Amino acid sequence: MGRGRRPVDEVRADILQAAGSLLLEVGMGGFTIEKVAAISGASKVTIYKLWPSKGALALAGYFDTVSESLAFPDSGNIEADLREQLHAFADLLVTTRAGSVIRELIGAAQTDPELLSAYLATYSAPRRALAIKRLDAAKAAAKLRSDLDTESVVDQLWGACYHRLLLPDQPIDRAFVDTLVDNLFRGIA
Repeated sequence: MGRGRRPVDEVRADILQAAGSLLLEVGMGGFTIEKVAAISGASKVTIYKLWPSKGALALAGYFDTVSESLAFPDSGNIEADLREQLHAFADLLVTTRAGSVIRELIGAAQTDPELLSAYLATYSAPRRALAIKRLDAAKAAAKLRSDLDTESVVDQLWGACYHRLLLPDQPIDRAFVDTLVDNLFRGIA
């Protein structure tokens, strides 16, 4: 007798692993629901029940694959933690296919409303919330100014990295990250 129906959490995990691996291997151009189904052993019907579009699935697979390397440290030293997290982010963007893949996903999201919605809800907003939470904790511990606009700090740091990713006329490297963090903590005046 067969195994029967697999638990949905197991199926979802297999699909996400397959989607993330495939996406980093072939990019959006070679990414298809059919290939993910073949790799994961799930049916296309199941995949479409769990994700509304190819783009939403690709994004979920991307996030599942990179989330561990983008963990936000909490050593109690906000400057060191920001530097470490941004180094990890920059390294991911330039030393793996993740940088070109997220560039493709952001580009595709401009004309795919479901992908844009998924990007904002499942990748951008949760990543931003982690940074805000860490910055707000540092404010509460009097390690940062109490009137600091943490939203704008996120824009200054990660936004600068995304700017260089999307308009690649300047490098995204550790020196760039260090300059961003130094400018933030030392000021520019």
